[in-house]
Amino acid sequence: MYTFDGRIRYSEVDSSGLLRPEALINYFQDCSTFQSEDGGVGIGFMEDRHVAWIVNYWQIAVYRYPALGERIRTTTQPCGWKGAFIGLRNFWMETAEGERLAEAYSVWSLMDLARMLPVRAPEEMKTVYTIGPGLDLPTRSRKVSVPEEGAAEKAVLTVGEEHLDSNHHVNNGQYVRFLMSMVPEEEIVTGLRIEYRRQALLGDRVHVCEYPEEAVGTAGADEARMVPAALLGDDGQPYVTAELTIRERQKTERDAWIRRSEIVPQ
Repeated sequence: MYTFDGRIRYSEVDSSGLLRPEALINYFQDCSTFQSEDGGVGIGFMEDRHVAWIVNYWQIAVYRYPALGERIRTTTQPCGWKGAFIGLRNFWMETAEGERLAEAYSVWSLMDLARMLPVRAPEEMKTVYTIGPGLDLPTRSRKVSVPEEGAAEKAVLTVGEEHLDSNHHVNNGQYVRFLMSMVPEEEIVTGLRIEYRRQALLGDRVHVCEYPEEAVGTAGADEARMVPAALLGDDGQPYVTAELTIRERQKTERDAWIRRSEIVPQ
């Protein structure tokens, strides 16, 4: 298990003052990166061996988005191996007081960057990534399908330098940022499943597509809809397929700047 403490920054919040979904993923990703760096198997270790961890799948449940200035703690726990090169990880974020804000399950592959083929994880990594008990988070198949028809294009975005990471492809959190362009400001994402199909590179055009939704809740302001989505290339093939659970923002979520005292303990 590995944990680091933080505080929600102005640069990480949306127009209402709450942490953005892609920033939540950045906290999770940074947590596992810090574990690797502190354990001596970080970016430099992997660059010397021409390998990198590539995310295949995220499943995220958000119970509450923290607000500007809120002190939080982010934790990761490697929770299993599948074969020699696929690692399974849980993540969670809590307040300083211990309130659970979000949980996630993820699947990663260690890839040879020259051949773009999976490779066996070195023993040094397995020593650092001590396996522990997973979260009690019901996990679903890491295959996320979308309908063959009915896509509605919501935006077309071009990959820029700001979207790339140290491996020179679009960082996994940036794909979530692209998906958020289809979510109305008056709504909020409380669940997310993402399957990463292929890498988007500098200059690629990404088509943000939404498919017919399904109702998944019936409790007033908590009523939710499940929206299949995909990020497609100009060739019509997906970079990402996803399933977003979306509901209307509640009162405190619509203007956290004003109601910060209701969200953040003073």
